[in-house]
Amino acid sequence: MRKLESEPKLELKAVILAGGKKVVQGATPMVLQKLGDRTILEYVLANALQVVSPGDLYVVVGDSQDAVRAQLGNEYHYIVQSQPLGTGHAVRQLSPVLKDYKGNLLILYGDTPLFRPASIRGLLNRHALRQSNLTLLTAIMDKPLPYGRIIRDAGGRIVDIIEETEASAAVRQIHELNVGAYIVSAPVIFAALEKLPPSKNGEIQLTDCVHYLIRSGLRVESYQICDPDEIQGINTSKDLEQAEFILQKRLFRPRREEEQNQVSFGTGGWRAIIGEGFTFHNVRRLSQALANEITRRGDEKRGVLIGYDRRFLSNRAGEAAAEVFAGNNIPVTLLSEDAPTPLITYATAMQKAAYGLAFTASHNPPDWNGLKVFRSDGSLLLDDETAQIQAETNRLTLDEVIKIDLDIALERSLVRRSDFTNDYVDAVESLIDLEVIRRAGLKVIVDPMYGVGQLTLGTILTEARCRVTFIHERHNPLFGGRSPAPNLEALRLLATHVVEDHYDLGLATDGDADRIAIVDERGEYITINDILLLVYWYMREIRGERGGVVRNLATTHLLDRLAAHYGEQCFEVPVGFKHIASAMVAHNALLGGESSGGLTIRGHILGKDGIFASALIVEMLARTHEKISQLRRRVYDITGRLYSLEESIPATPEMRVAVPRRLAQTPPDHLGAYPVVKVSHADGTKFYLGDDNWALVRFSGTEPILRLFVEAESPEKAAALIQDLREFVTK
Repeated sequence: MRKLESEPKLELKAVILAGGKKVVQGATPMVLQKLGDRTILEYVLANALQVVSPGDLYVVVGDSQDAVRAQLGNEYHYIVQSQPLGTGHAVRQLSPVLKDYKGNLLILYGDTPLFRPASIRGLLNRHALRQSNLTLLTAIMDKPLPYGRIIRDAGGRIVDIIEETEASAAVRQIHELNVGAYIVSAPVIFAALEKLPPSKNGEIQLTDCVHYLIRSGLRVESYQICDPDEIQGINTSKDLEQAEFILQKRLFRPRREEEQNQVSFGTGGWRAIIGEGFTFHNVRRLSQALANEITRRGDEKRGVLIGYDRRFLSNRAGEAAAEVFAGNNIPVTLLSEDAPTPLITYATAMQKAAYGLAFTASHNPPDWNGLKVFRSDGSLLLDDETAQIQAETNRLTLDEVIKIDLDIALERSLVRRSDFTNDYVDAVESLIDLEVIRRAGLKVIVDPMYGVGQLTLGTILTEARCRVTFIHERHNPLFGGRSPAPNLEALRLLATHVVEDHYDLGLATDGDADRIAIVDERGEYITINDILLLVYWYMREIRGERGGVVRNLATTHLLDRLAAHYGEQCFEVPVGFKHIASAMVAHNALLGGESSGGLTIRGHILGKDGIFASALIVEMLARTHEKISQLRRRVYDITGRLYSLEESIPATPEMRVAVPRRLAQTPPDHLGAYPVVKVSHADGTKFYLGDDNWALVRFSGTEPILRLFVEAESPEKAAALIQDLREFVTK
């Protein structure tokens, strides 16, 4: 095996052929047309700059030289091709400038912006390792395209390229194409361009030069790309539209952020797969970005509070973050053991910390982890704040992260370990009537789903003299082999225990204990929509408290009916509890909740709390002396019935682009037989159908899925609506 130190160093300059013609309408060259937030040419430029410095980059321009220079700036070399005599002629214009250069040229076309950075690196790596004279980029394509066919001999060596116009029927059956990116020895290509005669119209094409080099017996290699989208060239407005679709699709490709080592916030914080996106490198960069913001604001003395749940590496991630904040002279309160997210939220507000950090991926599968970041009042960061932190994180390099070792930080008291369990339990109990629960003698079973809910909820229920039993309470970072989401399927064992052992109530919390689910005395799973109805009814009817309710747009409109019954308002907000908390403060609302399982009340934390919600429901049963099934009937007597359905569809990158575009451009005026009264694109697309019937199409902010929600006056209508939505988004 050849030793690594003997590998030749690749001497490299790059040239971009950007002498493109103007578009048919208007004076802007096609290469300067906008593609997303940049011009077409700037995407090509970015690919070149990943492998060469600006001083080694040459841009060949034609009659649009002034516009190109104005767009790109003056740090690159500009070579003018005074007459448009072909791409080979364009490359030949560099010969006088690089006459003494003995290295290699990377040649890219200015109208092919969609090559992935990895494809360019693969091309260069193959060229260097095989020590070839010419290496070209190829692709295997099933559909016919007007590109040259790669001809190989029996040993797989490239022996020719035959252009589409010269290809026989047999050659057109070849699927390997020359897609137009090359790395070639500069002396070799300049010598070939001098020998190559012009065509009848005086042009010299680069592909003719490539043919010549291949037939000259030089060492020619190839690097094959796998994504057919990469070869999309842009010569027409239709090409540009297709390129925009491809570019948007890439933004939603699963793991794209992880592959590029990026941090990306969703509706509930940052979540990523452990070892790919969730790495200590990214934890440290994100902590540094937060530390920078604290320093800019002059909030160092307020410090940060850091907690974590039972997920794999959550505690280690908390310690890694603490080292970064300490390294930036920001004091850290580090929780001494795993804790529920609501406790971390409470402690953040109690300490008035500059930020609170909870390392958790909530209800995501076991191989995920992440981070929720709270403001000083315990509410989640809003979208503009996470966008700024995310952008700064992704700009930071490892060298820009400042940290000190944890043992030193602990010794110097920059990091202090603390426990807020008693404070949090006291805060919850101050809002709960423990005495009324003690008199009821309730029998309750709880499933914390191997998460962090047992200690705090167990303490509260035990002090309330409930006869409480726990299942799935031990520490298991694999969560029993499933996501710690308290849904119907996951709670079948809980329901069985409730029925067979005659419990009054079954309770469940998700992995970080901010969400809740319940099973009634008959073993029936109660949806969070009904839980919200019951809690709001209880707070208004039995406790006698006043105020409106805040729900997200995927949550039942029966809350609107119940609020109206009490002369109150129901406020609709986008998905994400940060929006619920913000609206609760703005409207002094009594209750805020969402159909995914979270709720809180006025006077408690500005975040969802499964521990508090569980205790409140136990209090409701104790005070009313009724079962959940009886209470539901009482509420339905006020609101009537609506029937909800929800479905999740795996979301391909194509769907992430095509579905919103179709919904925005041609939203249906009917869903099946039902007319659409109003359409909202505030968060996904929601169709209002009258009489509190509605349908929602929304991509998840935390998982690669498309969620469909409907609510209707009958189960049959709900089923029909969900079917109509499914057909619309998958056609």
